[in-house]
Amino acid sequence: MTLNDFSEGGDGGDPSECDGKYHKNTERVVALSTGWYNKGKRCHRHIRIHGNGRSVLAKVVDECDTLHPCRPNIVDASKAVWDALGIHHAEEIGEYHVTWSDA
Repeated sequence: MTLNDFSEGGDGGDPSECDGKYHKNTERVVALSTGWYNKGKRCHRHIRIHGNGRSVLAKVVDECDTLHPCRPNIVDASKAVWDALGIHHAEEIGEYHVTWSDA
């Protein structure tokens, strides 16, 4: 899992693919790598993310770019997702191993 700022002017860049909107860092939202995004079939659906002994539901709002900076098999998550999992200092950590499933 990597950290993404889905807000306007954030590192996510353009508005989210699924709804054409920006999202606040307080929203539990994610972008999935291309294969998992599945041509938008997961748009607006929730996934359950497991990490740090906790789990959280997050809504799929975007596809992350597999060329830069998102590699395949990445969940690019908002700060709210990191906070819900109790993973602090996401900016310094950079990447955290999680598992996820469709909710």
